[in-house]
Amino acid sequence: MLTGDSRRAARPDTFRRAPAGAAVLRDDVTEAIRGAVFEELAATGYGRLSIEAVARRAGVGKTAVYRRWRSKLPMVIEVVSEVAALGLVLPDTGSLRNDLRMFVHVVARVLRHPLAAQIVPDLLAEAARNPEIAETLAVALREAQRQSSAALVRKAVGRGELPADTDPDLALDLIAGPLYWRLAVVRTPLPQDYLDRLASSIAAALGANGAHAG
Repeated sequence: MLTGDSRRAARPDTFRRAPAGAAVLRDDVTEAIRGAVFEELAATGYGRLSIEAVARRAGVGKTAVYRRWRSKLPMVIEVVSEVAALGLVLPDTGSLRNDLRMFVHVVARVLRHPLAAQIVPDLLAEAARNPEIAETLAVALREAQRQSSAALVRKAVGRGELPADTDPDLALDLIAGPLYWRLAVVRTPLPQDYLDRLASSIAAALGANGAHAG
């Protein structure tokens, strides 16, 4: 069960500190801090990351960081979750297989990013040692992408391409699992047509109607 702190960390909109007095959180400072979090994670890993180092790399004082996050765990979870969701508001291409092709291409691009290649394995290693990190990371990252998989399934059901009882969580597992295995675990190059073949295989595994799946 999530602890109180874990639940707050899993909901980025609830755990930021409110600005003191009339202080305003400048967007340019926030973006500088976000960039610094990623660079510090890639350079030192979660275990050695500190608020002081992030502030120094961002060129701001520690107070600027603490106005936005109360500690490094919610800071890291929010920043990583937001990046995980980037590009996953996917347009309706008109067919399940084309939606899936777009989805797997976006996920692959994220996992191929040099910083992601360093940060994701490190965070998962930390999660294996720290139950709080494991719970908050699982909730935040999965929720960031589950909305997209649920929308994809909902559209496909509406077009008559998938059964009404198709599980969005299973769809997400089928999308993310093979890509994480290839790109983050064994780190092998993807053949040129791999993503397109993967999209077709996922559609078939979900029980796509061949006459309408595209």
